Parts: sequence; C-alpha cells; structure tokens
Amino acid sequence: MTLRQFFEQRLHRAWQHKGLLSTLLSPLSCLTAIYTRRKRQRYAQQPALTYFSHTPVIVVGNLVVGGAGKTPVVMALIDQLRLAGYQPGVVSRGYGVKMGTQARTSKASKEASFLGDEPALIHQEKQVPVAVHPRRVLALQALNQDFPEVDVVIADDGLQHLALGRQAEIIVQDQRGIGNGRLLPAGPLRETPQRLKKAHVIVSQITADTTFNTQAPTTANDQKIVQMRLWPSAFTALHDKQTLNLSEATQQFRSSRVAACAAIGQPTRFFIMLEAAGIKLAEHHAFPDHYDYADNPFSEIKADFILITPKDAVKCKKFNDPRLWVVSTETQFSDLNWAKPVLNLLAKLKR
Repeated sequence: MTLRQFFEQRLHRAWQHKGLLSTLLSPLSCLTAIYTRRKRQRYAQQPALTYFSHTPVIVVGNLVVGGAGKTPVVMALIDQLRLAGYQPGVVSRGYGVKMGTQARTSKASKEASFLGDEPALIHQEKQVPVAVHPRRVLALQALNQDFPEVDVVIADDGLQHLALGRQAEIIVQDQRGIGNGRLLPAGPLRETPQRLKKAHVIVSQITADTTFNTQAPTTANDQKIVQMRLWPSAFTALHDKQTLNLSEATQQFRSSRVAACAAIGQPTRFFIMLEAAGIKLAEHHAFPDHYDYADNPFSEIKADFILITPKDAVKCKKFNDPRLWVVSTETQFSDLNWAKPVLNLLAKLKR
C-alpha cells in the first residue's frame, strides 16, 4: 500500500462519522458550500451558459468522491436504451490522458492511451461511440459531429458540470452512502445531500456478499431507488482469450495460488466479489485508481493466476503475462425496470 492509499483510506473512514478531524475541517466545508451555491445560482441566472444538444443527455454521476460504481451503471444503461430502440453514445472526461483543446472520439482511436481507461473499456465492451474531454460540452459536440446516428447521450460522470445541459440524472452511491453528510473536506460530498432529490434514479451499489432489499421505495416524484451489485460472469485469459464460466474457473483455480489486483475506485469490492463467488484469494493488491501501468506490478507477485478487472485489462496486454485473467461481471439490479423513469422521460421528449 502506498502512502497516498493509506491516507485516502484513513480519510474515507473519518468521513463516515462526525469525529474530531471532520469537525476541525468543517469551516473549510463552508467554503465548498458557498462555492457550489454561487455556481448553481450563476447558471440559473444565465441560462445561456448551459449548452443543450439536439440529442438528449443522461448524466450518470455521484455526490461522493471516489469510485461509486458509475461505469457498470453506464454500461447497463446502454443495454436498456438499445432494448428501447435508441442508439446511445457516451461522453466522458478521459481521465489520465493528456488532452489538448480538442475533444477525442473513438472514430480516431479506440485505445486506452487515447481515450482513457474507462471510456476505452465502455467502447470495447459495448461497441458504442465515445468522446472525451474534461469540458464535457466539447466532448458532446465532437460526438454529435462524428456520430450523427447517435440519438441519446450518456455522460459518464459530469453531475457537477453545469455547462452540460441534461434531461435526466442518475446518481450512483455505494455502501458509504453520503458518509457523514458533510461537504468536502469535512466529508466526502461534492454537493449537499439535498441534491439527491433531483435525480430521476438513485442506484446504490452493494457488495456481492449482500442480499438485495427488494422493498426499496419509489418516491412521490417518481424517483426510483434501486440496489445494484456485480457478480462474476466469465474469466478470460488476457494472453490467449481462453474463457471460463464461473463454475469452470472455481474448479481450475481451486488447487492453485490465486491473487487479485485492481486499480479502481473501491478495489475492496472486487476482492469481496471474488471471495463471495467461491474464489479463494491467497493475496490481493490495490493500486491507485486509473493506475497507468507504466511499470509491470505483477512481476513480483508469486501466484499461478492473477485476476484483474476489465478496466485494468485495457492497459495490461503489453505485459504478455499468461497468469493474467480478466474477470467480466454481470450487473444485477434489485428491480429489472430500474431505468423506467429515464425511458419514460425520453419517450415524452420524442412526442
């Protein structure tokens, strides 16, 4: 564990309650509150600052810092939109890529070094048009230009990017919820908890060893609240594409030393999922989110098999390590109709 990871873990634990550290940082949270309030007021008073495309935009974002599970929700939403007859595209930040003034799209390149790991993964898994730029409006304009067939756009992250006009919002949370309910830096929130009331759907990701609460309510304003979890669906050798289902993988790994590595926002969820599915791990390693894999971190790991996430796999082919196996997952929801409020809204916009 790096020093940075150590302090991040300590900070996230501190943000789960209103302890001494959080209380000492509370005055700084007042500055965050002032900034976010003035920002929203500015955009409310000057509508011209917000760009609306001819294509509807659905933002998938989160209030807390750190990975909450947005990417699996984005990919599940792509499936829902396609079933409803839409041709979706995705815009994202392109984290980890040095970006100039021009947005990049998957028409030019599909590599993680060009688009960023998560956008490259989304394109690879779903074969969907992707555009990236920190200024989401530029990404949206590039997507519309290069892919005129796209009729609905998903913004992977971007909840706080108010220049990006949107028709619907899905807020993703995990087991942390809203933590201690305080704004940065006294708590994990980018905005106040009241922001949840504006979401059309709230998706709460639970760990794989947790049972769904099927009684999750729908609020009076038709806001759906659902739970989500990830479950292993396939294991693919990165070097030769040999693929095993979960039953075959547990059998093959049973008498071997298995390690797991993840460079995602909440790597513990990945390790818990594998253990819950019957994969016994001899060791596991968490790398920083969006780790660039400039050097090979696997060479010192003494294991027969090393399980990694698809997000990591898009940057690990170059190592040509036969021990690397990519764990594909299926996204399970407590309600199969979880995206209904968004689909209903899109249907109204078409009339």
